[in-house]
Amino acid sequence: MSGPVPPLCLTVAGSDSGGGAGIQADLKAMLALGVHGMSVLTAVTAQNSLGVHGAWELPPEAVTAQYRAVVDDIGVAAVKTGMLASAVLVETVAELLAGTDAPAVVDPVGVSKHGDALLAASALDAVREELLPRATVATPNLDEVAQLTGIVVEDEDGMRRAADAILGHGARWALIKGGHLAAHGGEAVDLLTDGTEEHWLRAPRHDNRHTHGTGCTLASAVAAGLAKGRTVPEAVTEAKAYVTGAIAAGFALGAGIGPVDHAWRWKGTTTR
Repeated sequence: MSGPVPPLCLTVAGSDSGGGAGIQADLKAMLALGVHGMSVLTAVTAQNSLGVHGAWELPPEAVTAQYRAVVDDIGVAAVKTGMLASAVLVETVAELLAGTDAPAVVDPVGVSKHGDALLAASALDAVREELLPRATVATPNLDEVAQLTGIVVEDEDGMRRAADAILGHGARWALIKGGHLAAHGGEAVDLLTDGTEEHWLRAPRHDNRHTHGTGCTLASAVAAGLAKGRTVPEAVTEAKAYVTGAIAAGFALGAGIGPVDHAWRWKGTTTR
C-alpha cells in the first residue's frame, strides 16, 4: 500500500556544493514545507562559506532533457527558477515554462551572497524579454532590481517603482525583497503587488550574519505554497514567515557566511 502523493514542485537552478543555496536549499525548503521537490540542474558551482570559486553551466540539451523527463512522466504543480547563468539557458527555460501549465516563481539570480556574478550581463535582456513574462511571481532583491530595471531603491516608494518596472516586463506578480534596505524600525520589508493589490510584508530583522540561501529559500517556499494550491498572497505570506524563522536560526559554517536553517521548525527553535 502506497502513501498519498504530496504536491509536486520543481526547481530549475544551479548547485551549491556548500549546501546553503541553490538546488540544495530549494529541495530542503520544499521538504520542510511538505511538497515533493524535483530538480533540473542548470550549472555546477564550486562554492563554500567564503564564496563561489568556479561555475560551469550545463548545455541546453541537458537542461531540456532533465525538465522533460520530470514533467512528462511525473508532472508538476509549480516550478521555481534560480541560477540560469547564460542567455541561452534563460531562453531555454523560458520556452519550457511557456509549455507548462503550472505557476512559475522566477528568482532572477544575478549575484551570490558574496557578490559573485551568477548571471552573464549578456543574459539580462533575455531575462527581461523571455523569462519575466513567464513568471507568476518574480522575486528580485534590490541588487537584481537595479540590474534589470536600472532603479536604485533607497526607500519604500522606490520599491513601488521597482515593482511597477518588473510588472512592466510581464510578470503577473512582483515580490520586491527589501532585505538590503537600511532597517526601517528594525523590520525587513518586502512588497508584493500585481499592480492592483499591494501587500507589505514586515518581519523582525534578526541580527544574524548567517543568511546564505535566503533568496533561494524564499522563492522555493513560495513555489511550495503555490504547489499546495495557495493563492499568491497566501503563498508569499507563509513563505515570508518560514524564511524569517530560518534566518533567525541560521548557523555558522566554515570561515565565512553560514546558511539559513531550513529545518528550524522541526527543531522547535528560531534562535541560536
